[in-house]
Amino acid sequence: MSNESGTPPIQAQQQDPPGHTYLMQPVPDHGEASYRGSGKLEGKVALITGGDSGIGRAVAIAFAREGADLLISYLDEHDDAQDTATVAREAGRRVVTMAGDITDEAHCQRLVQRTVDELGRIDILVNNAAFQRSYDSIEEIASGEWDVTLRTNIYAPFYLAKAAVPHLQSGGSIINTTSIQSKDPSGNLLAYATTKGAISNFTVGLAEMLGSKGIRVNAVAPGPIWTPLIPSTLPPDKVRDFGKNTALGRVGQPAELAGAFVLLASGEGSYMTGAIIPVTGGRAML
Repeated sequence: MSNESGTPPIQAQQQDPPGHTYLMQPVPDHGEASYRGSGKLEGKVALITGGDSGIGRAVAIAFAREGADLLISYLDEHDDAQDTATVAREAGRRVVTMAGDITDEAHCQRLVQRTVDELGRIDILVNNAAFQRSYDSIEEIASGEWDVTLRTNIYAPFYLAKAAVPHLQSGGSIINTTSIQSKDPSGNLLAYATTKGAISNFTVGLAEMLGSKGIRVNAVAPGPIWTPLIPSTLPPDKVRDFGKNTALGRVGQPAELAGAFVLLASGEGSYMTGAIIPVTGGRAML
């Protein structure tokens, strides 16, 4: 039996980090067969981090079908990245893929520069890539891993925004992926939840800083979404029950977030800045 998102229920499963889409059962829905564009981003150029899989892939597909050219940033999941690029190119868009570690500021600067050099401009920055691990006690968290989590989830958005702002024109948009964890943190995700709280604050503060330039800064706060991060960072029993604690009683699919990113990237969201949009299946963010 399928749930309301049209996909079968999740079974207990586990992968090695960072996880791969093709190994997931069921394979997530990124909107490949369902998303229909209407020109909302025609002529725009977007840089999307973590664009190889999960939420980033859904955003890339939606943006391409709305008319945007893309630079897809990813760590080293080459097969996933090329699959995403293929779907985006089938929409008739120019797509550049670039592997590398966004915890390195110089790499972030190269991402922005390559976007401008190869695609002619940058209009939208989507800070989506994230690092997550699950632990039952603080003693298990290595100091080096704490540092990697902060550098991936909050340093990198700072590095990328700093590099992108000189190229963004009035009407440009920065969209950060925060999380329900920013308001309702889970103890076993201590480092991840800490960074998501920081991202929410970063979003609101940067929105105030850039408002006079006409650059909007917003965030999407997902709840439990079926991405490779889940089977590669949670134990099998938690994977099986993932998302069942929502009002809708099920996990969300990446495709179900795409519309929120399109809204924030397009002229339809022209009076939205400093906003955080929850897409949580009904879990409250008050």
